[in-house]
Amino acid sequence: MDQFEKELSSYVGIKSATALSSGTAAIHLGLKALGVGKGDIVFCQSLTFSASCNPIVYEGATPVFIDSEYETWNMDPKALEKAFEKYTPKAVVVVHLYGTPAKMDEIIEICHKHHVPILEDAAESLGATYHKKQTGTFGDYGVYSFNGNKIITTSGGGMLVSNNEEGIQKAHFWATQSREKERFYEHKEIGYNYRLSNICAGIGRGQLKVLDERIAEKKAIYERYQNAFQDIKEIKMQPYLADSVPNFWLSAMILDQTCSYSPLQIIESLEASQIESRHIWKPMHLQPFYHSSDFITLCESSSVAEDIFKRGLCLPSDTKMTIEDQNRVILKIRNLFT
Repeated sequence: MDQFEKELSSYVGIKSATALSSGTAAIHLGLKALGVGKGDIVFCQSLTFSASCNPIVYEGATPVFIDSEYETWNMDPKALEKAFEKYTPKAVVVVHLYGTPAKMDEIIEICHKHHVPILEDAAESLGATYHKKQTGTFGDYGVYSFNGNKIITTSGGGMLVSNNEEGIQKAHFWATQSREKERFYEHKEIGYNYRLSNICAGIGRGQLKVLDERIAEKKAIYERYQNAFQDIKEIKMQPYLADSVPNFWLSAMILDQTCSYSPLQIIESLEASQIESRHIWKPMHLQPFYHSSDFITLCESSSVAEDIFKRGLCLPSDTKMTIEDQNRVILKIRNLFT
């Protein structure tokens, strides 16, 4: 376990880490380490998976969702700045959607100006870099996931990382049921059964050795799609910033507003050939559970997050796909447009 934590910390270039049962657990303990509690406001990207924001509710805090921008599909710094005009949050949760780095320079500048810490949800972006620095290491705390669908996996697991070694030690304490150093079992604080197992950590050590290879394979998949669709004006792949290198965890595309097909029609067309594809994450502010949560956007009508959800879809991106498998996907889509 200790070696997995050390090797992961060394890879991303950060001082300390604690291995946990899931990325969700890591977000939960990261928020606790930042002092998030009942009645607090926490800003969170809306275009994300629910694990990014559910831990906010675990702690009795209130999420306020922030819209995205089109250049990365991640948190819009301008919408974030607008949110600060209305609220004083305890923390900001930034997500690197599908492995694509967010505009961290601008987001960090805004958060530092308002003296608010950042929890960086890099669950999907292990190995991705921004200005040659690993995602997950820009915020006060960073989170990675090793769920079965991630770029490397421990079958299920996560990691909380930080340069705040004391904070990581506290998170480790909470993750092991907050057991005090006594001969008997004594607990002065509520604890959690969040520690990763040694068996899963061993798997993680082996997986970490092939991370760079996996990123190269994922990039090749993305670029094959990009090259295959470059002459179809109705299709654009998820963009990324010139000074960033995604890990290309999922290859996602967006349809032009003039496109005669909907994402659902393409998904169903692929399904007819037994090819699985999926919708973009449904934004959190549209989820029934969060219907009463505030949402900050610069748009007067449909927000950027809603627009990407309505026009986007995730393509098959597994590294176990052969080139022939991917060509089947490409041909099926191309046949719809040519």
